[in-house]
Amino acid sequence: MKYPEIPLAQSILQICKAKGLKNIIISPGSRNAPLTIGFSIDPFFNCYSIVDERCAAFFALGIAQQNHEPAVLVCTSGSALLNYYPAIAEAFYSQIPLIVISADRPTSKIDIGDGQTIRQRNVFENHSLFNANLEDQASSKNDLLIQEAIQISYSQKGPVHINAPFEEPLYNTIDEPTYESHIVNYKPERKPVIDFNLYREVFQNTKKKLVLIGVQNPDLLSEEIIQKLGNDPSVVVMTEITSNVHHPNFVSNIDTLITTFSEDDYLNFQPELLITIGGMIVSKRIKALLRKYKPKAHWHVDELRAYDTFQSLTNKLECQPQTFFKAVYDDSNFASSTYNFSIQNIMKNRAIGHEKYVKEIPYSDFMVFDYIWKQFPDNILLQISNSSAIRYAQLFRTPKDIDVFCNRGTSGIDGSTSTAIGAAVTNKKPTVLITGDISFLYDSNALWNNYIPENFKIILLNNGGGGIFRILPGHNETPVFNTFFETEHCLTAEHLAKMYRFDYETISNENDLKTKLKSFFEKKNKTILEIFTPTKINQNILKQYFNSFNY
Repeated sequence: MKYPEIPLAQSILQICKAKGLKNIIISPGSRNAPLTIGFSIDPFFNCYSIVDERCAAFFALGIAQQNHEPAVLVCTSGSALLNYYPAIAEAFYSQIPLIVISADRPTSKIDIGDGQTIRQRNVFENHSLFNANLEDQASSKNDLLIQEAIQISYSQKGPVHINAPFEEPLYNTIDEPTYESHIVNYKPERKPVIDFNLYREVFQNTKKKLVLIGVQNPDLLSEEIIQKLGNDPSVVVMTEITSNVHHPNFVSNIDTLITTFSEDDYLNFQPELLITIGGMIVSKRIKALLRKYKPKAHWHVDELRAYDTFQSLTNKLECQPQTFFKAVYDDSNFASSTYNFSIQNIMKNRAIGHEKYVKEIPYSDFMVFDYIWKQFPDNILLQISNSSAIRYAQLFRTPKDIDVFCNRGTSGIDGSTSTAIGAAVTNKKPTVLITGDISFLYDSNALWNNYIPENFKIILLNNGGGGIFRILPGHNETPVFNTFFETEHCLTAEHLAKMYRFDYETISNENDLKTKLKSFFEKKNKTILEIFTPTKINQNILKQYFNSFNY
């Protein structure tokens, strides 16, 4: 086997292998040639070549999202590195492990007018957990920096940056390595010991407990705990589509419940104790409600971070949610309460109203989402883009066997397709991405990818622009709004589908929706289904949906 001649490259490769980092996403370039040669030649590594660095970074994010281990990004020097930043920020806020290894010019070549050279050291400082700025020559100091970065990405679940300066010649190889890295074995960090007695007493004596679950991976809560939470009369559990937990008594459509609450409803709902687990929350309405009608106490349960989203945080418990709930229930009887019962009564009426409403609406975004949710095949991986798509998805109850993901760390539209493809490559389940037209077009280079599995499908809702801006306050039908907010357009995915060898189908009316959707899900080939919906009625149908509960 061949090895790069440069000792620093040998060091990086040896350490990555020793730490079990298998998935390497490489964007072609010259300065990173020593690493590209070393990674691609060694069968231990799974190497992916993706030209567009922004797409490469989100593709890596999708891989790490699914296997919960760091994916490694490798790029050349200069502006290439900066294109990773959107995915780095997403990984930082979503607690997804990524390791960026950027090739750089030697220190002596920085800021002297040399080509393809920028200040790469600490470039992600505000959104990376660790920055390893390596010296020009291999050394034990460099070895320790590299390993510290990798260890932090593993243990703290986030992005780290390793900047490696290489001097020419870059492409020379040798038959045997000339440098042997010093490998360090890190001991697992000790988590603080929590005395659950006080929490158990408060939990068991509180009659109005709200458990709000944000973004989290499937199977983090056992079925036993889910059943206890669902059947506890003193607990209301609110989940979002990205929470990946299910129980008939959980409130899975938050906005449907609370949008038309009266002042009395708000006061009756106001929890005494708020317990949050998981990541970011989509619903703006629940954020506004809990900031105004604050709980007496707010506990966040997470091994790593706690955001004071509701401006009432009183305790952070650094443990797994499963550990916490197992400790506070402790086989005790439920507290006597009507809290859950009162919410269940409202939700039953909301469910009846929901079904009645969707039967009466014309062809629109809302109707399309209703049909999609009723046609989903079993056991798929569902990826959803941001803006309108994730908000509509929140209004429907998702089947238990469907795992759902969305880039909610920064809530950006920039890498939804790339992330979904990376996830599909890793997960192996049939994968469906539901996306809007602006998000799809923005990330269209994601399809410039040789690794897309045949069981990957895209549902593209094309309503001719950024429909989210019609829903948000401030919409006004003017040339300025249409051009600079909605970004009105007449583009389709037809030619992109042809260029990237996707099957392509369209839907443009209710009859098509009834006849084509089922066959789309049954197809064995990678396919883009572009669903055209009317631009100007969608926001009214959505607003009328919430108004329909005003009775």
